Amino acid sequence: MTFQTSSSNRQRDCLLVASILLFAVFNAVPEVACGANPALLQTKQEKNHLELTLSSDAVSGMTHTNTLIKFVAKLSNTGNKAVTGTVTWSLTGTALPLRHNTLPIKVDAGKTESFIQTITTGKAGFSEMLCEFTKDGSEEATRKRMRIGVDPDKLISPLTQQPDFDEFWKRAVNELKSVPPSYEIRECFDLSDDRIQVYEVSMRSHDQIRVRGWLEVPREATRKFPAVIRVPGYGQNMKPIGKCDDMIVFSFNPRGHGNSQQDVPGQPTNFWIRGLDAPETYYYRGSFLDCIRAVDFIASREDVDQDKIAVWGGSQGGGFAFATAALDPRVDRCIADIPFLCDWINYFQLTHWPEMDEWIADHSRRNWQSTLRTLSYFDAMNLADRITCPTLMSVGLQDTVCPPTTCFHAYNRIPGEKDYRIYPNHGHGLGKEHTAWVWSQLREAFALPK
Repeated sequence: MTFQTSSSNRQRDCLLVASILLFAVFNAVPEVACGANPALLQTKQEKNHLELTLSSDAVSGMTHTNTLIKFVAKLSNTGNKAVTGTVTWSLTGTALPLRHNTLPIKVDAGKTESFIQTITTGKAGFSEMLCEFTKDGSEEATRKRMRIGVDPDKLISPLTQQPDFDEFWKRAVNELKSVPPSYEIRECFDLSDDRIQVYEVSMRSHDQIRVRGWLEVPREATRKFPAVIRVPGYGQNMKPIGKCDDMIVFSFNPRGHGNSQQDVPGQPTNFWIRGLDAPETYYYRGSFLDCIRAVDFIASREDVDQDKIAVWGGSQGGGFAFATAALDPRVDRCIADIPFLCDWINYFQLTHWPEMDEWIADHSRRNWQSTLRTLSYFDAMNLADRITCPTLMSVGLQDTVCPPTTCFHAYNRIPGEKDYRIYPNHGHGLGKEHTAWVWSQLREAFALPK
């Protein structure tokens, strides 16, 4: 028997088949279509998106001893499944007694939960709170750190000066004086404009090393001007800034930096281990003296107001600023941002640099004791009691490169007029707003219109 279908029935069947095919296409598992494991899609669909934030009620990150401080961690779950796990609190530093505390938690999908930990601050210093969230079944943790300061202007660390410290620097400065500076000044017409004339300056420093910088002089030089010597961070290249038409600006590059690499190469960027076997050969002996030579140059100019000479730098440049102000009484104002080269013993307790470990391990005669002895001659903390000019230091409270503890160990040894500024949420860098603020401070100090 033969069955026949009508035209309408055939049309209905075709539509049914097409519908089934379309349903199969649009509802197929994409990973299967691509040859992937369907279980991966399920994992992806149920993945939770977590964000951990950490804050404290310490005003601007600072507080006093014997004060109750509250830390608040917020864990936001923007995924589609509840999350369970543990929150762990750990504290290091001088705020005690909390050391380690763990509690189980649950955060529903689309919710944010807050977790609070309180401490009573101990002695002056800095303490770091670490909050970690570990999801059940996972070995990886989500982490947030926050550092607070406790009366940092009361921090004191023992000096590490060697018995011949003063004689060492007296001898070094006298050696520099025996080297004729042989200044060479060349105008850079492509960098000058109708407001500022720009010159490249070359001079001889300790060991006859050639060093250079960029001098910017107001074109309408009808009077004496304040001068600012800018010194570089580690490996930084100081260049003209084209900013001031009522100040002289000298952007100076010590040996191995910027345009001062003719005699001392900048690469590899390993300045802090160059010549470290002995104080007489260490890189920073020469570079500190280079900065004094920069002051020599500025002090030699008739268009500079000799009572208004500032030195300013950040990171390594902050250490240079401290050292230059300490070794040269002609400096009238010192600006040190996030300063490096401060309290080496504490520095290596708070940071870890494989480069230094490898340098020490590279030779049998090297050890930490001898290394720290050499470094002690170049510790801004040991030089700080020589700084008599007004000094301004600024630090990033969350800085892990130059921890503020080390900065204050140098700053607190300065006997003269001084002030500091702390940026509670900044690390190793303070931003353009800080730079603008420092210029305003210099203008005010030099009695210039803002």
